[in-house]
Amino acid sequence: MTRRWLPAGPALLFCPADRPERYAKAAERADGVILDLEDAVSPERKAAAREALAATPLDPERVIVRINAAGTDDHALDLQALAGTDYRVIMQAKSEDPETVRAHGYSTIALIETPLGAVRCEEIAAQENCVGLMWGAEDLVAGMGGQSSRYGVDEANAGRYRDVPVAVRARVRLAAAAFGKAAIDAVHIDIADTVGLSAEVRDAVALGFTATACIHPSQAAVIRDGYAPDPSEEAWARAVLTEARRFGGGVFAFDGQMIDGPVLKQAEAVLVRAGRPLQ
Repeated sequence: MTRRWLPAGPALLFCPADRPERYAKAAERADGVILDLEDAVSPERKAAAREALAATPLDPERVIVRINAAGTDDHALDLQALAGTDYRVIMQAKSEDPETVRAHGYSTIALIETPLGAVRCEEIAAQENCVGLMWGAEDLVAGMGGQSSRYGVDEANAGRYRDVPVAVRARVRLAAAAFGKAAIDAVHIDIADTVGLSAEVRDAVALGFTATACIHPSQAAVIRDGYAPDPSEEAWARAVLTEARRFGGGVFAFDGQMIDGPVLKQAEAVLVRAGRPLQ
């Protein structure tokens, strides 16, 4: 059985795989690097990207490789290139078919970014080698014949996702939770909008997302700050879990609050975010 996968931290930075001079810098700025063989690389640079992937190794524990969609020539070539590396966690672009996720055997983060992928995300999440789900708004909307995933500046709720992307985000989060897989929130493509990114990260944390992907190094710090619990929150979680061990189970009162199973799970999640779970 595939072990439960967790990223090295909450900020996952995309890096074009055909730009090996950026690999190390991306690894310095973020918790994990998504080396991208798909959208970030032009068709004429795909072969060079695969060569760079093999020739410029990073710590495999901190790397995800996004490969091209199943059914494309590049998908098969990407898998061939991966075989010569130590990377074993991939992100499969435009995941739509559970069979194509389990066919290659790699630990796979299924990227749900098409209408068909969205309506099949539960079947995809159920695959043993699927270790996580991520969703993408722009390809999703384009696949529906739409024009924009977010409300415009002249509309109510400016900057927020429209209803269908919100629904797909929720469905992906639920599917990941139902099958015990990691959940990665979508990129915020407006790099300068740190306020909007921060708000989305706060919401992601509230809903239990594991990490958030980003497209620029400057966004990594915003994501890390958003996922990190403040000292008082961490202290509360540690005290609650310590008291639960002393009490020995069941419902109990602590600092004027009734503590039960769901509250203990919330406390455990806080310590996971802090990177210091109770031993």
